[in-house]
Amino acid sequence: MNVKTIIQNRREITSYEDKAIPDDVIGELVDAATLAPSGNNLPSREFIVIRNKETLNQLADTPATVSWLKGVSAAIVITGRPDVSKYWLQDSSIAAGFIWLTAVDQGLGAAFGAIYHAQDPEESEKREHYVRESLSIPNDRRITAILGLGYPAEHPGAKTPPENSDLVHYETFND
Repeated sequence: MNVKTIIQNRREITSYEDKAIPDDVIGELVDAATLAPSGNNLPSREFIVIRNKETLNQLADTPATVSWLKGVSAAIVITGRPDVSKYWLQDSSIAAGFIWLTAVDQGLGAAFGAIYHAQDPEESEKREHYVRESLSIPNDRRITAILGLGYPAEHPGAKTPPENSDLVHYETFND
């Protein structure tokens, strides 16, 4: 697939076939994660690949809306390192995007579960604490998100960009 087709086919998929993801496909996702850019090229993000059904079911109970993790074949937890870079959130978010686009290219569906909550520190602490305890993540890491992965049970179809978008401005911000 070309990049535009991959982007158009990137959809939030929360219903999956009961089919394992091969090791080489997981390897492609991990490569995409580690090849994603980071501020000053610092190792400010780390990844935990989870395939164990018991662990996936446990993560589905995270106090965030991620119950769909019960149906995934795998997940990747994306963490950030504030002690390494002030750009940890941007770096880990870009890596999530690279993983997601690679998943689409590999015929997978994905869903994004936000764990870190920038506007509600209390909620973020609850979510991060649950995931941290479940996966033995050190306290110096922040938990950005969980990407659930699997072969889609169904796909809603490719998106097309709107003809006239109020989201795009040229040269200056126009009303």
